[in-house]
Amino acid sequence: MNRSSTRTDTGGSASRALAILIALTSLSAVLSPMQTKTVSRVPLCIIEVPSKEAAEEIFARITNGEEFARIAREKSIHPTATQGGYIGEVQLAFLRSELRGALTNPRPGLLVGPVKLPEGYAILRILDKPPDVGPPAATVDSVLASAGVGTVQYSTSVSGYPEAYLARQNALRGIPGWQQDLHAACQARLEGVAGAIDRMQTEAAKGGMPADQMFSQYLLGQLLASEGKMNETIQLWEQAFKTASQMHHPIAQKLLIALGTAYLHRASINDRSTVKGLDPSRIFPMMPGSLHPRADDLQKAVAFFLQVLQQDPDDNEARWLLNVAYMTQGTYPDKVPAKFLISPAKFSSSEDIGRFADVAPAAGLNIATTAGGIIADDFDNDGLLDIVVSQMDDCSSLRFFHNNGNGTFADRTREAGLSEQLGGLNIIQADYNNDGCVDVLVLRGGWEFPRRLSLLRNNCNGTFTDVTSESGLGRVPTATQTAVWTDIDNDGNLDLFVPNENGPANLFLNNGDGTFTDIAHQAGVDRTAFSKAAIAADYNNDGYPDLFVSNFAGDNFLYRNNRNRTFSEVAKQAHVQAPFRSFAAAFLDFDNDGLPDLFVTSYYASTEEFARDFLGLPRNAEGMKLYKNLGDGTFSDVSAQVGLDHVYMPMGANFGDVDNDGFLDIYLGNGNPSYVSRVPNILLRNDGGRNFVDITASSGTGAMEKGHGIAFADFKNSGSEDIAVVMGGAVVGDRHSLRLFQNPGNGNDWLTVHLVGVKSNRSAIGSRIKVTVQNEGETIRTIYRTVGSGASFGASPLEQHIGLGRSTGNVDLEIFWPASRTTQKFSGVAVNEAIQIREFDTEYQKLSRKQFQFGLNGKAELTQVKVK
Repeated sequence: MNRSSTRTDTGGSASRALAILIALTSLSAVLSPMQTKTVSRVPLCIIEVPSKEAAEEIFARITNGEEFARIAREKSIHPTATQGGYIGEVQLAFLRSELRGALTNPRPGLLVGPVKLPEGYAILRILDKPPDVGPPAATVDSVLASAGVGTVQYSTSVSGYPEAYLARQNALRGIPGWQQDLHAACQARLEGVAGAIDRMQTEAAKGGMPADQMFSQYLLGQLLASEGKMNETIQLWEQAFKTASQMHHPIAQKLLIALGTAYLHRASINDRSTVKGLDPSRIFPMMPGSLHPRADDLQKAVAFFLQVLQQDPDDNEARWLLNVAYMTQGTYPDKVPAKFLISPAKFSSSEDIGRFADVAPAAGLNIATTAGGIIADDFDNDGLLDIVVSQMDDCSSLRFFHNNGNGTFADRTREAGLSEQLGGLNIIQADYNNDGCVDVLVLRGGWEFPRRLSLLRNNCNGTFTDVTSESGLGRVPTATQTAVWTDIDNDGNLDLFVPNENGPANLFLNNGDGTFTDIAHQAGVDRTAFSKAAIAADYNNDGYPDLFVSNFAGDNFLYRNNRNRTFSEVAKQAHVQAPFRSFAAAFLDFDNDGLPDLFVTSYYASTEEFARDFLGLPRNAEGMKLYKNLGDGTFSDVSAQVGLDHVYMPMGANFGDVDNDGFLDIYLGNGNPSYVSRVPNILLRNDGGRNFVDITASSGTGAMEKGHGIAFADFKNSGSEDIAVVMGGAVVGDRHSLRLFQNPGNGNDWLTVHLVGVKSNRSAIGSRIKVTVQNEGETIRTIYRTVGSGASFGASPLEQHIGLGRSTGNVDLEIFWPASRTTQKFSGVAVNEAIQIREFDTEYQKLSRKQFQFGLNGKAELTQVKVK
């Protein structure tokens, strides 16, 4: 069966039906959308309530003319309640026996119920046609299913994230005040998943029809996979596959991929603390000599993927995974069957700036996390960049790593008072109260359900205090992974813009006394969308910061600052409303013309589309966008001409200058919740503002374990930016090691500029730096930077590292401060050092900083930087 040609169901039926784990009502989503002439499909709605009496009362109300969708929103405990109970266009053959029995005579308008289910009682209605329910609900729905440009084959669901998510959501209903209680969310994760596993095991033990047994085994295996219990998962799925094969059921094809992926995942799990030196089995492309501790699992994975390809030679998801399995085995490319081989030439880099070494274990950063965020900044003002890491696992705390200045970090999480800060898909930093110490904001609820933010005030003594409640930021729970600090009115106080997922955005005005007031509605920025990125820049050069919001399903927003605490939405006029399915975003001046350009990634959870892009095959999905700022309030799409029109799976993204040539490069953290998404992160070198070149292979930065938060930072004060990356998936069974890629260095010059605001905000966020340089044998050129932490997922230091190119000589600096609207000019600034500039000062200060390297043997060489 050719899955690519049969996946014609777009628009969300896949994930809507994943809600069925709790009600055990349907598997139309778990089995990717498949359409055949022998299986009927109906647009189905459901209301689920705990008791038979409640169901009978609701059935009577609907019979008497009340609207099904309205009652579903009010009464249903089913995860589809927010969409009026609409599950999707369901294949009747894939419903549980209870529901198939209730729908023996399907017809438009049919209302049936109550139907007894393991978790309650259901009322069902078949609609005349699918409703216009708007964007997907704020659940995993938005990860796994949405329309593409053409027919997109979404990654086979193997990780149990959707099932575990729904189990957690069900558990949260019984915990009052959980949205403000971080420990309650942890409790729901532990008890909800464990309870769902127990219920599924009980259900499976009942026996019954072979099809029901098979589906129960499949779902139970997913739940166990989410916990990393791959032995049990594999055993269940092998039983389900045997039944499916005997029945000639279409789920058998799905289970081939699932089993191959399960074996590959189990083979790839290792405890990095036992690895001596580097682990080449996780860096793409993996070549002979990689670590492969479980060769038997890899052989089985290969066998399953080959079975898929024998039935469907055009299945690019299976072809990609087959090549990855051989790579992990250490037998790529020689042993890969020729007709399924992806040539090594497809992965080669045309440029080489040197190979980055992953030094995280040697540096004391040997931790494994789920998906999360990262901040690199100096939290104790000692001239060394520290690291804060978050993860979306509700039972895991923030981690604070102090830079010791000798090639190692020390875990000071407990001493810093951060061990009770649980969860957080992303984190960002700023000195919101202008006391000279960098504070932390924790963002929660992304892809899931609303819960509170955490504003952590830096006490300037190595500790933090949670001031969320007294600041006013905790009043309304938010479902978000993105926010941006910016001074919208140039009063010297940093304000906070927080877009949400399926909820109105918040714009918190800083009152200057440690509190905030939400002015989003009166400011005109409280639109509701499934927002994934928030960034700020003065794109029209009027001295006031503007806002950009990327949305996962629908047009993006560009809010032009009207300079009176209000904004006008102008995305269409500026030509930046695409991609339709956007994710990460960044304002960066890629060509050094002094105007902030706009980079926006598309996002399709499709290993198939990722593979198609690498193979140069026709794509069905929209690519990333780079919009060049034309200087007249509009942008031009230059994605294709600069080499960025690609379909990856970027969740994390940030930028920096890895070769110190003065042009900003981009690093993408790729993946999706499924274990199927074994794809590399991507490093793209900016070639003089003309085009971007993929140097992933030559640089050794192609980590394979789902990249999220990314920070570019010169941790060793040596003049070159390293890349720190939080790796890991959406479930605890997909934890992976933090990466710290040490820059090999280069011969180019550099300058680190630390700005301190006086009238402007102390962090100097939004201030602009202009560097005039003349490299030997070249004409005079300018390099531009704007102070901020980078793109939308991961936070680089607020101080700016600026590459200058080779043989620079002295440089000239101009600093523009938006709040005071003043410009400082400094001539003949020496290069290859760090300097500090205070607003209004006529001289700058040279900073003395330790310089060292991260040693691969756990030791570090320490030298002292001399200040001239």
